[in-house]
Amino acid sequence: EVQLVESGGGLVQPGGSLKLSCVVSGFSFSAYDMTWVRQAPGKGLEWVSTINDGSYKINYSPSVKGRFTISRDNAKNTLYLLMDSLKNEDTAVYYCARGLSPYTAWGQGTQVTVSS
Repeated sequence: EVQLVESGGGLVQPGGSLKLSCVVSGFSFSAYDMTWVRQAPGKGLEWVSTINDGSYKINYSPSVKGRFTISRDNAKNTLYLLMDSLKNEDTAVYYCARGLSPYTAWGQGTQVTVSS
């Protein structure tokens, strides 16, 4: 069974940091590009960042570039998203997803709330 389980979300003040994790199982993690997407309240799904299987090709949405860092540990089947300098507009449910759009699997999401 394919599973992606996100964790690390929470409430943080503007300017703060959080690190999200996504542990996967049921497929060969090291063979896939992996993506973080988010959905803010009342809005559609927004692509955040993608990392390729070997971690040598990384892309970010302009809205997070310079503040977020995506990484992966293929030995631990884990995808990460380090979020620095968080803004109110980063408030959303964050999902990890397998591959590129259209995504073939995703997790249940983790809530990130940025508020003072």
